[in-house]
Amino acid sequence: MQHLEFWFDPISPYAYLAFERLPQALEGLSYHASYRPVLFAALLKHHQHKGPAEIEAKRAWTYRHIAWLAREHGVGLQMPQAHPFNPLPLLRLALACCEAGGTPNRRVVEALFHHVWRGAGAAADDPARLQALVQALAPQRDPHGDAVKDELRAGTDAAIAAGVFGVPSLRVGRRLFWGLDALPMVAAAMRGDPWFDGPGWTQDAAARPGVQRRVG
Repeated sequence: MQHLEFWFDPISPYAYLAFERLPQALEGLSYHASYRPVLFAALLKHHQHKGPAEIEAKRAWTYRHIAWLAREHGVGLQMPQAHPFNPLPLLRLALACCEAGGTPNRRVVEALFHHVWRGAGAAADDPARLQALVQALAPQRDPHGDAVKDELRAGTDAAIAAGVFGVPSLRVGRRLFWGLDALPMVAAAMRGDPWFDGPGWTQDAAARPGVQRRVG
């Protein structure tokens, strides 16, 4: 059985779609998935990059694109009342639903994603809705406790150290993949496609000197 790591933040519609499509993409493969919550905003800050919703033209395209992708994949999706929103309560709840050092199971992660993306257009950060979600999941630990907060921070730092720059990110062995559209690539790697032992994975990814864009 192969081990798959799946980094996510429920703020990301692409992470939601990838989560929903993962079982179909990996059908026939024997694997165990560890779902790792990370703060997407911290990844953006570390890599000095803006999120899709922070660039107006890209924001409009992103929302159209995810609506189309959801339809194409047969996945239910409704935009929350406001986006982006503060995902920290959801990320901390994910970790509170497992013991210290553990990862949330698929049922918990599904509940978080559905809270945001199948909430009939309601606000993802509405206090009453969040409280109802907490009651439904009955976490083992206090989502507001320092231990959970520290765990999320450490998990995000570890993801950055591993090379994660966005969500969804997936890792199989030493190979890191990014994005919904990488799922077929993940499946091929898990099936032992020889391409991954050739130059396409190694040499083609090597840095090449080029034009440097000046910022500012």
